[in-house]
Amino acid sequence: MTLDIQIASRAPELDERPIEKRVGLIILATDHTTELDFQRMVARERIGVYTMRIPYANPVTPENLRAMHPSLTSGAALILPDETLDVVMYSCTSASVVIGDATVQAAIQAAKPTATVVTPTTAAVAGLKALNAKRISVLTPYTVETSKPIADYFIGLGFEILSFTCLGMTDDREMARIPPAEIVSFAREAIAPDSDALFISCTALRAAEAAADVEAAIGKPVVTSNLATAWACLRLCGDVVERPELGMLMQQPMAHCN
Repeated sequence: MTLDIQIASRAPELDERPIEKRVGLIILATDHTTELDFQRMVARERIGVYTMRIPYANPVTPENLRAMHPSLTSGAALILPDETLDVVMYSCTSASVVIGDATVQAAIQAAKPTATVVTPTTAAVAGLKALNAKRISVLTPYTVETSKPIADYFIGLGFEILSFTCLGMTDDREMARIPPAEIVSFAREAIAPDSDALFISCTALRAAEAAADVEAAIGKPVVTSNLATAWACLRLCGDVVERPELGMLMQQPMAHCN
């Protein structure tokens, strides 16, 4: 018996897009954390999250971070090739500093010219401003060498750093293994009494998961790298829903992200 396979009488009608808004993530090959955070905090019925991993080799040093720059354009181009994205987020805080926010933006927009580019540093600055935080404490998992450019970045933008604590780690895969409860414990030690907020740097850390617990422990707002980028991507996609269970930042509008 020969099966007669027939073509339908008409072509299907198509939506303009499968999902209304598109957020592209460029993350490190070694990243354990960002995708899970964005699926938990950003992805929803009207916002799709699409990921590309780019080469990265430990240890976390300024030289190895800077080496990712040539991969940014090709990485962005492979996220839904030949289609537009609303936002592209490069998920590395320390590399955004050593490469430079403007350089990261130019590299990504070479492939996705209409996308708004978010880095953890631009998002963190926008988040701290939204919280009216000018005097901050900083906690990083990095070495002193890698932490110093982070400090210079925020000081250069007019923030006063009252305390800066780093954990001296060099492997982002180990940073991802720090339990959220440990992050809360280190946050208690890192916060200066007169700080307006605590910034916890590094997209590898599971700090966004711990943000609400950190705020309960220190009595002040916290901005983490992934919490800030998730917040910025949501607001840039028109999502203004307040989510207090994720921390104080997720209750704020966004006025700055450049």
